[in-house]
Amino acid sequence: MPVKMSDKDFENLVGDALDEIPSELTDQMSNVVILVEPHHENDFHILGLYHGIALTERTSEYGGFLPDTITIYREPILAICDSAEQVKQEVKVTVVHEVAHHFGISDAWLHANGWG
Repeated sequence: MPVKMSDKDFENLVGDALDEIPSELTDQMSNVVILVEPHHENDFHILGLYHGIALTERTSEYGGFLPDTITIYREPILAICDSAEQVKQEVKVTVVHEVAHHFGISDAWLHANGWG
C-alpha cells in the first residue's frame, strides 16, 4: 500500500536530502533548479529527472541558458514505498542520483555504486 504523506512533508524530505550533500558539491552547482512534481506527464514510473547541460559538458560558450532542472516525482516514490522511513531513503537516493547527473555522472556508474 502506498505511503500517504503531505506535499509539504515530502518537499521537506527533498530539502533534507539536499542538505546531506556535502557543501563542496552543492557550492559547485550552477544554474540548476530543484522541483517537486506529482508525476512525470508521460511516464508514471519515473522517480526523478535531470534536464539540462551537465557541468562536464559546459564549454566557454555556455551562457544565456535557462536553468537546468532536477524534478523529483512524489507520487511514484510514495507508490513504491511501505513506510515513511523508506520514502526518506528513496528520496535521498533519487535526489543524489539526479544531482549526480548535473555533475555528468552516468546512470551506469550510479547503478553500479548503489545510487540507482
